[in-house]
Amino acid sequence: MEKIINILKEIGNCLSKLCIYLVRFYQKYISPLKGPTCRFYPTCSQYSIEAFKKYGFIKGMYFSIRRILKCHPFHPGGYDPLK
Repeated sequence: MEKIINILKEIGNCLSKLCIYLVRFYQKYISPLKGPTCRFYPTCSQYSIEAFKKYGFIKGMYFSIRRILKCHPFHPGGYDPLK
């Protein structure tokens, strides 16, 4: 049973690292083409990286999606750090 838990943790770590890599790819190659459009500080992409590092894959994905859904023209934005 302990082996299965360790394997699942490793899978979660790998998925978190993959997501961080994808967000960094976005930050480096796609975001500069769009220009600054995020309404929040820290930006949604930086917030996502912090969430994956702090909470792992499942919670990190939850916080990232929740933040991205708030980033629209009708939301005032502002300072919204990861808690």
